[in-house]
Amino acid sequence: MALLDEIKAKAASLKKTIVLCEGEDKRVVEAAAQITKEGIAKIVLIGNEEEAKRVAPGVDLTGITLIDPLTSEKTAEYAKILYEARKAKGMTEEQAAQQAKDRTMFGALMLKAGDVDGYVSGACHSTANTLRPGLQVVKTAPGIKTVSSCFIMIAPAPNKYNPDGVAVFADCAINIEPDAQQLADIAVSSAKTAKAIAGIEPRVAMLSFSTKGSGNDDKFFKSVPKVQEATALAKEMAPDLALDGEFQFDAAVAPEVGELKAPGSKVAGHANVFVFPNINAGNIGYKIAQRFGGYMAIGPVCQGFAKPLNDLSRGCNVDDIVATVAVTALQAE
Repeated sequence: MALLDEIKAKAASLKKTIVLCEGEDKRVVEAAAQITKEGIAKIVLIGNEEEAKRVAPGVDLTGITLIDPLTSEKTAEYAKILYEARKAKGMTEEQAAQQAKDRTMFGALMLKAGDVDGYVSGACHSTANTLRPGLQVVKTAPGIKTVSSCFIMIAPAPNKYNPDGVAVFADCAINIEPDAQQLADIAVSSAKTAKAIAGIEPRVAMLSFSTKGSGNDDKFFKSVPKVQEATALAKEMAPDLALDGEFQFDAAVAPEVGELKAPGSKVAGHANVFVFPNINAGNIGYKIAQRFGGYMAIGPVCQGFAKPLNDLSRGCNVDDIVATVAVTALQAE
């Protein structure tokens, strides 16, 4: 896909340093070598040379920085950072010293300390184990209380409903039933991702089964009022952002429907960033676009952290890891 090539090329021009936390995984070691060879980013691999050669024999480790938390001189320094971040939660210095040796935590502490520009993990760790260190020490960006995710959706070919050939879908992977404030956070974060990664000027649609009050479930579920409240909150948070709702999907993407159902809206009929009301809708929506529409889905891309931090699928392949590192580098720009 052309966009993915553009993302890699832009990442290469930035020369960012990304930590890969799982040097025990063959795919990660192979991806580290490929990223280094292509110049997409500078790689710090958490592990040691003996281990890397054992799991991925024959891989060229030239140019990759290998760091083992069990022997690194930085571990004690990072333990102090962890202790300061968690002592209010009851963590002791001894516990911090032990947890700093964990590879995912060590990577997050490297990011917190500014020794790397971005963090990628999750090839052989759960999402919880990958994101927890980020939430504990990196924390969220100013003004954002919600860590969320999105997918960069690349069209097989531009069409009249997606002339850019790319869209952003959120949140499809992390927040199960976000409240109005969380939806607003997701909208603002997704707009930033759309501009930084997809390279598009965001036009954000807050999605629902209702368009501008055409439907309502206030008596039972209150999902429409939630999206309406989220729209208002997001507009307060980012008044210059092209954002509107609540919209049904056709009103968000089809100019003729948008004009009919939401006359005067600058977003209706022209949206390219789509905020789903919950994870059910988001996850189903992006998979329909993948399987029926032939879209390529890059992600999930994590957003809302103070510094770039991304989670891989445990079913990922080398190409997925390479793409995620490139995206992470762009988030660090």
